[in-house]
Amino acid sequence: MTSKNQKGEIMNILNKSLIVTLATLLMATVQPASAEKLRVGMECTYAPFNYKTADGVLTGYDVDVSKGVAEILGLELEYVCQKWDGMIPALLANKFDLIIASMSITEKRKKKIDFSGPYRDSVGQMVARKDLGRDLFDASGNPDPSAFEGIKVGLERATTYSDWFEQRLPSAKVVLYDSNEALYLDLLNGRTDVIMTNPMKAFLKFLSKDGNNGFELAGPVVDEVEFFGVGVGIGLRQGQEELRDNLTEALKTLIRNGSLKEYALKYFPFQIHNDKWAD
Repeated sequence: MTSKNQKGEIMNILNKSLIVTLATLLMATVQPASAEKLRVGMECTYAPFNYKTADGVLTGYDVDVSKGVAEILGLELEYVCQKWDGMIPALLANKFDLIIASMSITEKRKKKIDFSGPYRDSVGQMVARKDLGRDLFDASGNPDPSAFEGIKVGLERATTYSDWFEQRLPSAKVVLYDSNEALYLDLLNGRTDVIMTNPMKAFLKFLSKDGNNGFELAGPVVDEVEFFGVGVGIGLRQGQEELRDNLTEALKTLIRNGSLKEYALKYFPFQIHNDKWAD
């Protein structure tokens, strides 16, 4: 026979076991869901890389890349729209977990955040009025400071382009903008004479549009690694090596299976990555 005290001890053991079991089941239910959901920061206004359609749908090359990576890694993504000049501070403040916003991998940025491997090329080029009447670069392909005297240069704030001008042409009169749309608008309306941006996007977003035939790409493509890095990558907070490596491997898979090329051809007449990045 079991005494009253023994029965009480057995009930206590059973209750403790039940509590442990329920806690374990709860953790198993909650933890995977939170671990598999990541927040992605992007401008949401940077066509054709990340922007919203007229009906509010987020789309673009960066969005396609993010969805491809998410499918491979089994992630659920939540998108957070963020102005460009606050992108890295917002990541560091835990407003989101990843930056997938055509951000170039540069040594300057790597002092603050980490990057996956690259998923598209990163270069810059001038866009100017055709009637500007001056060569902005010399015969060797170097920028000519005297050619920028008396003209206004439009640049998006906190970009590789603004860094390049700060170092290569510190005497140029620069006007900084918070968005790409404002940059193009002021060039079109004559408030600036020259801008520097991504030539692929400049052609699709501006030069190929009706009414903009008074503008042209000016000077050579600038691809100095010091400023433009080795390409565009996914940004994340430092100290997340496993996540960084998983993102890099997922991007390599998208190169090998042809997805990155497929994404690019939706927006450009050519691929915008290097197949060697998959090696």
